Amino acid sequence: MTRVKICGITNLEDALCAARAGADFLGFIFFSKSPRYIDPDRAAEITAALSGSASADARHTTPNSVPRFIGVFVNETPGVIEETLQRGGIDYAQLHGDEPPAVVESFQRRAFKALRPTSAAQASLDAEWYADLGPADGPQLLVDAYDPNEYGGTGKRADWPAAALLARTCPRLVLAGGLTPYNVAAAVSAVQPWAVDVSSGVEIGPGRKDAAKIRAFIAAAKTPTPQADGGRDL
Repeated sequence: MTRVKICGITNLEDALCAARAGADFLGFIFFSKSPRYIDPDRAAEITAALSGSASADARHTTPNSVPRFIGVFVNETPGVIEETLQRGGIDYAQLHGDEPPAVVESFQRRAFKALRPTSAAQASLDAEWYADLGPADGPQLLVDAYDPNEYGGTGKRADWPAAALLARTCPRLVLAGGLTPYNVAAAVSAVQPWAVDVSSGVEIGPGRKDAAKIRAFIAAAKTPTPQADGGRDL
């Protein structure tokens, strides 16, 4: 079954909604230029509440299943990333900028690279550098839409054919970029990713999620289709 990451979480209400709906991962944006930016200390309050390590008053609505937490960084220094992971109670770092393989490798399988390829050829080349550096039990690589001016959150659709090629050799590939409750089932069928990632596609506005869209997205992503059933094991 395809896993789901709900990204751009900025408040506990949205985090709880996503967790209760069956999200496998929650993403927190630690890039100050993003409209979905969250302070590490605020993220820590949310992760503690969901994991049950907060005070009794804060965790009274803790969901039965706790997602893993992913911090999204863009061209940040390793020291700041490490400190933020610890402060925020974050499991993995998603490096969404121009980070070289050495930076990803320095986190000893606690980080993975987000690619924004301009072509299938570039996607394949980048995957050779980064795919083996991701967590052994988490996302291995993420494919997002290319934009010459933005690092992510554009709502643009990624290159599905290029992502599908990578998914054949990258067993824990995450597909992002322009996904919504209305097209995610088709994306899963076409690409066969290990997981899908959504932010703007389930929002009322930047950083404010729509509960109905979250539930619809997760249900659509996790519902097997005939084509997906005939493909490789997700």
